[in-house]
This record gives sequence, C-alpha cells and structure tokens, in this order.
Amino acid sequence: MIKNLQVYSQDSSINKKAVHSLILSLKKEFDLTISFLSISFINSSQLREINRKYLKHNYSTDIITFNYSKKIKEIDGEILISFEEAKRNSKKFRVSYTKEFSRLVIHGILHLLKFDDNNRKNKKIMKEMENKLTLKYNFALFAGKE
Repeated sequence: MIKNLQVYSQDSSINKKAVHSLILSLKKEFDLTISFLSISFINSSQLREINRKYLKHNYSTDIITFNYSKKIKEIDGEILISFEEAKRNSKKFRVSYTKEFSRLVIHGILHLLKFDDNNRKNKKIMKEMENKLTLKYNFALFAGKE
C-alpha cells in the first residue's frame, strides 16, 4: 500500500487494493515520489458540478485532475473520476469496465506528469502512452466480476 494515497469510491465494486497496485506500478514505471494523491470515484452530477465550479466548464466529463505539484516526478494532486461516465464509455467503446477504469486512472496520472491533451499533437502523444500503459498494467479494479 502507498502511504500517501487515498482512494474513495461511491461505487462499492471498485477494488481499492487494485487501485493501489496500479498506482504502485506507475510509481515504479516513472520513478515517482508521491507526496499526496487522492483518487475519487464519484457520480456524474458531482463531477459536472466540480467541472462547472472550478474549471468554468458546464458539461459532463469522465475525469478531472487537479495538479498541485510544480515538480514533474513528484505527485501532489487529485484525480476525480465519474464511475457513471466510465461505465457508459466502456459500453460505447466496447471495452471492459476494468479496462476503462484503469485507463482513466492512468490518464489522470499522465496529467499529473504534465502530459496534456489540449491539442491534436499532445492528445496523440498522451493517447499512445495511455494505451501502452493500459495494456501493460491490466489490473482488475473491481471487487467482483464485470
């Protein structure tokens, strides 16, 4: 378990130990220090409200990342994931819930490592890294079967 990692979920099927394992693998992959990391799996309406209030975006999203670190190899931040949007995405893109949730956690970590998807070029770079890591670290983030 990672000392400075907190995982919160409104969805009881999320396997918090598996989230810790995924973060530990990513920590080793990128040789990271984790000062503090909070990962919350919340509902869509809560995430939309956070998106509106803090980012001034009035639309739904599957993930929001807040980065408080000024250093690239030091994680200090929050990852907020809509478990409802993730489940919708898994059906839309015909991937398992586990793969979609893993992808979102990885996506959040990449944002904390200063990867960005704000334009076509950066999005392509980030997506390639995301796909590579999702294939490499295929953890079961659910307590039960999908």
